[in-house]
Amino acid sequence: MADLVIRNLHARIADSDQEILRGIDLEISKGEIHAVMGPNGSGKSTLSHVLMGHPGYEVTDGEVLFEGQDLLELEVDERARLGLFLCFQYPYTIPGVSVASFLRTAVNAHRKGGPEGTGEPIRIPEFRKKLQANMELLKIDRSMSSRYLNEGFSGGEKKRLEILQLGMLEPKLAILDETDSGLDIDALRVVADGVNHYAGPNMGVLLITHYQRILNYITPDFVHVLVGGRIVRSGGAELAHELEKTGYTGVVPQEV
Repeated sequence: MADLVIRNLHARIADSDQEILRGIDLEISKGEIHAVMGPNGSGKSTLSHVLMGHPGYEVTDGEVLFEGQDLLELEVDERARLGLFLCFQYPYTIPGVSVASFLRTAVNAHRKGGPEGTGEPIRIPEFRKKLQANMELLKIDRSMSSRYLNEGFSGGEKKRLEILQLGMLEPKLAILDETDSGLDIDALRVVADGVNHYAGPNMGVLLITHYQRILNYITPDFVHVLVGGRIVRSGGAELAHELEKTGYTGVVPQEV
């Protein structure tokens, strides 16, 4: 059985009749990279928010299991401690909280509440060593750790910081919601290199994107086309190249 199992998932905006997801079926295992592509308004970001338990959305049908547990019955923090991680398309700014303080608090929360956590807070020397190694990997200046979270950061810096959080928390499933949005070529390459470094047998990746360009640097095992709240076609990495040539109209069934 796959680590993440999504069956017939329907969801709408809370307190609304507007259904956005209309029957998603998807399975992801650790060690796999799945890319979800689709035009604006197809439901890609809604899928990521629903998986993480965003209160602005309501699940109306279907089920989501993660390592056999009913994900939809868990609170947001419980899902995170279970091993899910979301890279935001538009990362939040938290004035007054330094990057280092935020990351250490997050790591300790995982250790305390996670199913595999030690319960003991990370020692400061161990935290500093791990933080420095990850910052070097992502070519993040060491001074950034003392700055307030995302305050005055460029778009590229915010996205690198999202991947830094991924590296520090070591999730079982990383959901990347248009992480390539707004990145120049250099920043895109650094972010992609970071994802490739962290991805492996202990982590699955759900990569949500509009464009094929990030897939020049991150090779997916599976590509899924999401249109109108449904996955209308799936394939290998070659499907992304087909989309680049023909657009979505060239690969989407006429009845959609």
